Formats: sequence, C-alpha cells, structure tokens
Amino acid sequence: MTVAIIGGTGPQGRGLAVRFAKAGVAVTIGSRDGAKAVEAAAELAAKVANVKGAGAIDGADNHAAAAAAERIVLLAVPYAAHDETLRPLAPRLKGKILVDMAVPLAPGNPRLVRMPPEGSATEAAQRLLGPDIAVVGGLHNVSAHSLNRLEVAVNCDVLIVGNSAEAKSEVAQLIKSIGVEVYDAGPIENARCIEAITPILIRLNMSKTVPFTHAGIRIWPPDHR
Repeated sequence: MTVAIIGGTGPQGRGLAVRFAKAGVAVTIGSRDGAKAVEAAAELAAKVANVKGAGAIDGADNHAAAAAAERIVLLAVPYAAHDETLRPLAPRLKGKILVDMAVPLAPGNPRLVRMPPEGSATEAAQRLLGPDIAVVGGLHNVSAHSLNRLEVAVNCDVLIVGNSAEAKSEVAQLIKSIGVEVYDAGPIENARCIEAITPILIRLNMSKTVPFTHAGIRIWPPDHR
C-alpha cells in the first residue's frame, strides 16, 4: 500500500514518512515544488535504508502524490495553507480517505487556537470536499520532534474523528503501524476538542515550569475495574 503525505517536506510530514516507511508502508511525499519533494524523499529514504522490509519513500508535486496514494492521503500543511492546498486536490481524492492533521492556531501565537467558522480544520476540509469524500481528523497532537527520532518510540496515543466508521478503521490500522495506540473519538464535530489540545501541549512544552518538552497525550486506563 502507498500512502501520500501532502506537505510531506515539513517536520511532521517528514517524521511520519520515515515512521511509515520503517513499518513497511510505501510513502509518496508531496510539495508544491515537486523537485523539493524528490530531494527530501531521497534524504528520508537514506534514514531507513538499513531497515529490513522498509517501504519506499518517493517525492512528487502535490497532485502526483495524491494520485499515487491507493487509499489514504494525509494533509500535513499549516492551517494557513489548508484550504488553498486542499481545494485543487479534490478531484484526486475521489474514492480515497483524507486524514486532516491541521490545527488552526492563532496567527503569531501557537499557544492559542482560532477555529474556522466550520468549527474545526477537519470540518472545514469535509465541507470543502463534500460528503462523498471521507475525511478523518487525526495526528494533531503528535510532536514532530518525537516522530523524527526513530530510535525511540512515539510518546503518545492518537485520537481520530470522522463520520465514516469504515474510514476511521482503515486510518486507525495505518497509524497503529507506527507503534501507537489509536482511539476512535467520535464524529467529526469532536475535532474541535482534539485540535484544541495542540495549543495546550505547545503551551506546556514551552513553559519553564515543567521539566519536559515535546510531550504528548495518553489515554490512561485505571488500575482497577
């Protein structure tokens, strides 16, 4: 299976590309500049060259990358570029699943969220693409720094939302391949809650009052029943 990562030359896209490739999943990273994507793909492929069974990492422009995906396309661009990146890709996404990772942070202040009129970036993507293309929100709260450190496990769980149970199940299986637990957090409207966790994590990770950075979230079951 080949997945596409639109915005794959950014920190989170790069981290996911090498994590998926390490798990044996073929990846095509996309960029507005196809040559930039090809160069980045070669650099990322070298990081997993010695991993037995690693998936290939290729690069292409955004349209070619979306076309290369058999089923799942991940959108890993900043929210400022969200709509303008997604709108022209809509014809390429028919019959596929879009995983929207964008978080609408306030301009100039990543410690605040500023939701669009639709309620969340994920809902904005669904409205833009229409009801016939399944949109799943996920991977909002995962540190790019952690993703890019292949020598350590990813330090969080992942919450996903969407209106298609089938699409969420497919996305969950893909994300689980990188060694994280995935939880179905309900319908697409719940993206408002999950996207809003990111600026809270950013605030904590920037704070001098805590002894850590790059923290994620975990669903912690009780020790008792």
